[in-house]
Amino acid sequence: MSVLKVFSEDSPGTAKFDSEEHGAISEKLHRVGVRFQQWQASEPIHAGDDQAKVLQAYSKDIDKLVDDEGYQTVDVISLSADHPDKAAMRSKFLEEHTHSEDEVRFFVDGHGLFTLHIESEVYEVLCERGDLIGVPANTRHWFDMGPNPNFVAIRFFNNPEGWVANFTGSDIAGRFSRLDN
Repeated sequence: MSVLKVFSEDSPGTAKFDSEEHGAISEKLHRVGVRFQQWQASEPIHAGDDQAKVLQAYSKDIDKLVDDEGYQTVDVISLSADHPDKAAMRSKFLEEHTHSEDEVRFFVDGHGLFTLHIESEVYEVLCERGDLIGVPANTRHWFDMGPNPNFVAIRFFNNPEGWVANFTGSDIAGRFSRLDN
């Protein structure tokens, strides 16, 4: 189940907002410019399915988002607990960073924890199967796939180089929750 918790940046232990209700999550994130939607596949998709099958299952939604937002590249990332580089991949995303473009991910299967640092608040968004999150360009954030990742996600890019991070140097990410899977 998707979950949103909102904290003051100086109070990582006390949530000011906590919801598992998709409409409430979407509304709260929309207020700070973050897209949060649910998509439905035209056929069952699971970790291990090839990229072509995943993209075909969501082609209608993908095509609409690409047309609306002008994304140049769409791909699929799939990570499981037996991936040999899982620890290195996890650590790559755990520090606060920004991107010069929106970071848009759709969770086809599994889950991951996006944490957004917007003004003086921290938004922990546990994304699950069916969730699309769009983090606006230049938003401070980090992502945790957990020590035993299990997810398939469609990624959308305006930059043909793909994922390019600008690390802030802040230690804030270490003060907030990690995904324990």
